[in-house]
Amino acid sequence: MNHGKLVFSQLMAWLPLSTFRRCVAHHRGDHKVQDFTCMDQFLTMAFAQLTYRESLRDIEINLRAQATRLYHMGLRCKTVSRNTLANANATRPWQIYADFAQHLIAMARPLYAQDPLAIDLDATVYAFDATTIDLCLSVYPWAPFRAHKAAIKLHTLLDLRGSIPTFIHITDGKTHEVNTLDLLHIEPGAYYLLDRGYLDFGRLFTIHQANAFFVTRAKSNTKFKRRYSHPVERTNSNIVCDQTGVLTMFYSSQDYPAVLRRVVTKDESGKRITFLTNNFALKPELIADLYRQRWQVELFFKWIKQHLRIKIFFGTSENAVKTQIWIAVCTYVLIAIAKKRLHLPNSLHEILQILSLNMFETTSINQLLKPTASDETSEIEPQQLSLSLSLSLSLSLSPLKNVGTLLSFYNYPKSTLPVLP
Repeated sequence: MNHGKLVFSQLMAWLPLSTFRRCVAHHRGDHKVQDFTCMDQFLTMAFAQLTYRESLRDIEINLRAQATRLYHMGLRCKTVSRNTLANANATRPWQIYADFAQHLIAMARPLYAQDPLAIDLDATVYAFDATTIDLCLSVYPWAPFRAHKAAIKLHTLLDLRGSIPTFIHITDGKTHEVNTLDLLHIEPGAYYLLDRGYLDFGRLFTIHQANAFFVTRAKSNTKFKRRYSHPVERTNSNIVCDQTGVLTMFYSSQDYPAVLRRVVTKDESGKRITFLTNNFALKPELIADLYRQRWQVELFFKWIKQHLRIKIFFGTSENAVKTQIWIAVCTYVLIAIAKKRLHLPNSLHEILQILSLNMFETTSINQLLKPTASDETSEIEPQQLSLSLSLSLSLSLSPLKNVGTLLSFYNYPKSTLPVLP
């Protein structure tokens, strides 16, 4: 008897299957495949992400324990073998899931377009940064980083409305972060928050020529010639100065020939922080607050490392690692899409925690994540009623001298009782 869809199937129902099939056909992912298709691979890896599986054997044991439910999960294979899954991760093109992730991102961004920013700014704001995932050099020789260490870098452009990654690029550990700026499609009118490691004036001038804005930190050896100082209020703000000027060093002035704005502020400890931007309309306090929002990309990296399987990999080849990362990104964006379309008030962390324990339940996701009000009085009153009832029954069968027990139960002093013979 069918009691409803599994929670896993309800979540996967938001996938655009026609788009996934086009991605598979474009990269010939199912060429000469008979049983374990790319869709089976995606669903299996998504299940591993959602339920926090640690290894291929862990995935195999859990899915074989639910062999009768594989069809209801969307899997067309009768069983999932770890050797089959490992071979699929190593040979199926990872570009399938990279392209599919971009389609999911395009679906998620309009859903979060109306979310307010932490600052009063009616524009698209991006934070760009990279995080390093350490690996073992003897196991992952294709990802060099140090002399005796391997790593990969996850370069991410994060839309601060909804924390949706709009651009992700995976490289080895030796690739410098600033080189990935050349791969970005600059959106006119948008703001790009960049760390001090991205201080390359030639690439910043490219952003300026695209009619976009950047906010970054200056290095200690950046030579800046002031042309004009704007008046600032130092009594109620931490702004030290707001200046317009040009770069004076030969190569930097050749790379960025236009004027720049320099805003110097103090943090809570009194340390001076210097910002460089090509926007001259915003208040200096807003420039400083805008750069502080760049920390959201650091929180995003911390979140996905804690709640997605992108630090422990199920394969050692480059293709297997990138496949696992891109499917993890697809899973994250899919949860974000379901949160908006189902109007769930829960955070993404709460959704993942609850769903991870209920993947094989048939309860609807809305009912599963519905907040329940805990009424403490309703839990206590039945116990008090039963205790009072049992006490009254015992007293009705006992002599009158036991009335003292009843009154002591209701906190009456025994001195008020008459002396009984």
